[in-house]
Amino acid sequence: MILHAIEAGPALTAGQVNAGQLTAGQLTPGQATPGNAPVVLLHGLFGQARNFGQIQRTLAQRWRVIALDLRNHGASPHAPDMRYATMARDVLETLGALGVASAVLIGHSMGGKVAMRAALLHPQAVQRLLVADIAPVVYPPHNHPIVAAMLAVPLHDGLTRAEADAALASAVPEASVRAFLLQNLRLGAPPVWRIGLQEIAAAMADVEGWDGSADAPGDVTYPDRTLFVAGETSNYIRPEDRPTIRALFPAARFVTVKRAGHWLHADNPAGFQAVVEAFLSAPSVHGA
Repeated sequence: MILHAIEAGPALTAGQVNAGQLTAGQLTPGQATPGNAPVVLLHGLFGQARNFGQIQRTLAQRWRVIALDLRNHGASPHAPDMRYATMARDVLETLGALGVASAVLIGHSMGGKVAMRAALLHPQAVQRLLVADIAPVVYPPHNHPIVAAMLAVPLHDGLTRAEADAALASAVPEASVRAFLLQNLRLGAPPVWRIGLQEIAAAMADVEGWDGSADAPGDVTYPDRTLFVAGETSNYIRPEDRPTIRALFPAARFVTVKRAGHWLHADNPAGFQAVVEAFLSAPSVHGA
């Protein structure tokens, strides 16, 4: 599947950057910043490429940066299969269509799992890897009530954002999280969810899981530079997860962003940005 991409970077024209969107046929292979692989940003569950807007604009002063809408999210196509091997292949297929042979992958939450799986499936296609607040483990089904509440929003003509917000309030008490979810609701006649909500709901076991499939046997590792970034108040990356992480990513290092929870790039943008820029600027494990 070819995913919707938003691109920016010093090699793009001002018109392309301002438009903020390119399709696979609009870019040629040579348009990466000299000496640097493109940086690819992968969002989390219910997110979209535009969530990285400020971070992408800042990084694009030095690197070619590609933010992708993962399947069933943003402007990308909808499909029932949300296993991580499948979503990783979407990313690699899209990068291939854009002429990218090797990239730096940066993924948050679900996007971090996609990035990890891509690195394990095709390590030669991933120059280095940054995983934001997620581990290669199975998580409890804590997103199921959120999905159920979104499915229960009455999508009638004349629905207002305030009504939709109220419909989510009991399952999602945090106003900021409700606002994040409602970015995916297009009001109109009738209102519709932009995301593939039915597909996501049916695949929640895969989204909250970690598919250790035959496509990526247990003895496969990713040897290159890897950074796991946790939010200070988040419990998504636990101390007991580190042996599992190091078994798959032996070069992994760990850092914590202060004053941040799971949505660390939104809670402390400057802190997360500093970590990302230091990671991108550092030499690789093998000195490349």
